[in-house]
Amino acid sequence: MKYLALMAALAAPTAALANPDPSDWDSVLAEAEGQTVFWNAWGGSTTTNDFIAWVGERVAEEYGVTLEHVKLTDTADAVTRVLSEKQAGENDDGAIDMIWINGANFAAMKDADLLFGPYAEQLPNWQFVDVDGKTVQTDFTVPTDGMESPWAMAQVVFVHNTETMPDALGSMEELLDWAQANPGRFSYPQPPDFLGSTFLKQVLVDILDDPSVLQAPATDETYDEVVAPLWAYLDALTPNLWRSGQAYPATGTAMFPLINDGELDLSISFSPGAASTAIANFELPETVRTFVLDKGTIGNASFVAIPYNSGSAAGSMVVANFLMSPEAQARAQDPNILGYGTVLNMDALSEDDRAAFDALELGIATLSPAELGTVQAEPHPSWMTRVTDDWVERYGTGQ
Repeated sequence: MKYLALMAALAAPTAALANPDPSDWDSVLAEAEGQTVFWNAWGGSTTTNDFIAWVGERVAEEYGVTLEHVKLTDTADAVTRVLSEKQAGENDDGAIDMIWINGANFAAMKDADLLFGPYAEQLPNWQFVDVDGKTVQTDFTVPTDGMESPWAMAQVVFVHNTETMPDALGSMEELLDWAQANPGRFSYPQPPDFLGSTFLKQVLVDILDDPSVLQAPATDETYDEVVAPLWAYLDALTPNLWRSGQAYPATGTAMFPLINDGELDLSISFSPGAASTAIANFELPETVRTFVLDKGTIGNASFVAIPYNSGSAAGSMVVANFLMSPEAQARAQDPNILGYGTVLNMDALSEDDRAAFDALELGIATLSPAELGTVQAEPHPSWMTRVTDDWVERYGTGQ
C-alpha cells in the first residue's frame, strides 16, 4: 500500500509514553475536559455516522469533550497523514486524535511506533470486555498490546433475498456453483475496499485444506502456492458476477440497494445485524435473510487507536472508554441503530445492564450467536496486502 514504502524509509521512532497516564483516570478526566477529539473514521454509512454523532453528544454532555468525525473513505489515508507529520517533525499536536482501525493499518502503525499507549486495558470499562471469548487482544494475528481498544465485533454473513434465492449455501464452492447457475446475481465490493478484500480472504479460508497457513506471515516461498486456488476460483466466478465482473459495487453499502432494486439476490456483509437494520430502515425487503458457511466465517473486532502525536490523548481515551460502556455497546447492537456485535462479556455486567441487552430485538434477519457458529480467524495482514494488490492487477480493470 502507499504508506508501506514511506515506513520502510523511516528510522523507527521512539515509542510514545502513555502520558497522560490512563491508570490515573481522575487526571485523564480533568485533562480531557474542554478538549476536541478529531476521530478519523469510515464515513460511508449513514447509520454509523449517526451513531458517532450520538457518541459526540454523550461525551460532550458527560465529560465536556467535543468529538469531530473526520469521514474517511480509506483508513490508509489517516495512516499516511500521521507518517507525513512524523517526517515533518510535527510530534506534539497532530491533526488526528483517534482512528477507527484494524488489520494492516494497525500493524503498520504499530511497527513504526506511531501509536500512543499502552492504554486500552487500563481504561475503566475494560473490566467488562470479553477477553476470553472475543478477539480483542489480537488484531489480524497481531497482538494489540494495549495500543488500541475494541468497540465492535463483526463477522461475515451472506445476505440473500429468500424470495428469489430461498436456500442458504454451505461453502464457497456451493456459492460458485450457484453463481454459475444464476449469472449476474452476486457481486462483492471492489478491492481494496475492506469488505471486498474480506470476500477474498473468506474464499481462501474456506477453500484451503489447511487455512492455518494464513496465520503466519506471507513469504515469497509460500505465497504463490497458497493463493493459487484463489485465482482459480475467481477465474471461474468472475464472468458470472453482476455485470460480468466488468464493474463492482464501490462499497458494501452500495450492494443493499442492488438487492432492493432486484439486481442482486446475494451479497456479503461484515455485520450480522446490518440486514435487519436495513429492513427496519426500508432499505431491504422483509424477505431478506442471512447465513454463514458450514465451516464458519471470518470475524474480527473493530478498534480505535490514538496516534503518538495526538494533542488530545486524554479526550481520546475518554471517547474510547465510552465506546466500551454498556450504554454505548447496547445502542450499537440495536439493529435499529447499527446492529454491531458487542465486545462485552454479559456475565461481567450488572443486572440492569444485562437487561438492556436482553431487551434488544435483534431483528428478523439476524442470526443468533449459536447460529453464527464458528468464527474463523483473520489471516495475517501480509496476506491481504499482497492478495489485494494482485487482485487489482488481475481483475481491477475489467476483463
